[in-house]
Amino acid sequence: MKAPRFWDPEGAAAPRLLLKPLSWPWRAATWLRRRTVRPESVGKPVICVGNLVMGGAGKTPTVQLLAAWFRQQGVTPGVLVRGYGGSLSKQGATLIDPAEHRAAEAGDEALLHAVHGPTVVAADRRAGARLLARHADIILMDDGHQNPSLAKALSIIVVDTGFGFGNGAVFPAGPLRETVAKGLARANAAIAIGPGTPDRWLKRAALPVLRGMLRPDPAAARLSGQAVYAFSGIARPAKFLDTLEEIGATIAGSRAFADHHPFSDGEIETVLAEAGRLGAIPVTTAKDAVRLPDRFRERVTVVEVTLALDEPDRLDALLRPLLASAKASGRGADTPENG
Repeated sequence: MKAPRFWDPEGAAAPRLLLKPLSWPWRAATWLRRRTVRPESVGKPVICVGNLVMGGAGKTPTVQLLAAWFRQQGVTPGVLVRGYGGSLSKQGATLIDPAEHRAAEAGDEALLHAVHGPTVVAADRRAGARLLARHADIILMDDGHQNPSLAKALSIIVVDTGFGFGNGAVFPAGPLRETVAKGLARANAAIAIGPGTPDRWLKRAALPVLRGMLRPDPAAARLSGQAVYAFSGIARPAKFLDTLEEIGATIAGSRAFADHHPFSDGEIETVLAEAGRLGAIPVTTAKDAVRLPDRFRERVTVVEVTLALDEPDRLDALLRPLLASAKASGRGADTPENG
């Protein structure tokens, strides 16, 4: 789905006020679930990287940064995802093989993580964590701050400074999954991504707030001075356009699809035809690239980004206390198993 404009920080007030009563059942269900579900420990430390709003805020590049950090310390991280947009998201738990699974099965985030290490897609987070615990020393949850089923050693909230917490209202009156106060109260740290000023809630929060930026891969520098046609199916397409402008590319045209949109052959043919008409290079994000039909992948340029923190030492201080428990937990046999 595409987020309605009234969800924006400066969005119209009338829809928010009219829809506010509809948010009460959502809030009540969230409260009830947290009161009745007992978190389970699977014998491995769990770090949750989540957010408080619908859609993206930078969770996937944050998980990738954390995974790289643990690998550098000699620890094997595993990633647990819901697999949004994939058929496996509706069943048990599956260890993803990037050579065999496609986005239609695993979802896009899972495929991005699986090329670097063990990744499990699971509708049941407990079952997914149990499976992943057999293949990894520490578990990184890509999303799941509102899911109480697992005991978490560390909870990190990711915030896009360009959007913040939107209009501050809970779904459907706004983009929030829960109130900001309740969400931040359960967090151990926050990472504010982007050039803007952190939301006022973060400024007042009693937790460490790290700052960072999404930086394009150096290989993308070849697009500097080139005309590009940008297309994406992510929560905030404007972020991709900002990245291209940062590179120095000239945006000749663009098209935004819904978040996690499964591209059809016809849609990509239309994109390529429009790019050709404009004399532009068709470009997309890494997350979108894994959803492209195979026969089009070599005809589209992929722009990858990584998260760069302003003060990396603060991340070290946050993660280092978990190293001993991750190493002490040991790793089970690496025998693939699907559930």
